[in-house]
Amino acid sequence: MPPQDVRSSTWLGALLALIGSTGIAAAWVAASMLTASQSGWMAVIAALDAAFLLRLGGARPGHLRMVLGVAATLLTIVMAQWGIVSANLSGMMGLPVLDTALRLGPSLAWTLASMANTTMDLAWLAIGLVVAAIASR
Repeated sequence: MPPQDVRSSTWLGALLALIGSTGIAAAWVAASMLTASQSGWMAVIAALDAAFLLRLGGARPGHLRMVLGVAATLLTIVMAQWGIVSANLSGMMGLPVLDTALRLGPSLAWTLASMANTTMDLAWLAIGLVVAAIASR
């Protein structure tokens, strides 16, 4: 069996993008807590990070890498919004952030995130997805 070329491994790029998504989501939550806003501009940073990690992991250029980049960015957006809502609720409820995140339901998270995001934040989220599609090609 011939050895596999490690430089063209899509799964390694996807794994790096998944790990990077959690890191960027944590940084996004921290930025949001420090600025007392949703920090929608972090979606662009998440998109660039996902594209960089896919390239670093050796994912081949094409539609699959673009889909993986957009998916990683979308995952980062969801995790960050969930974390921001959890962090805000944990202070009010007196629970640790992780406990609040585990008890938070999707309906409440959606409602609170939609109330907290401004039109500009939603525009940044959309721009982040477009940047992910372009940068990950």
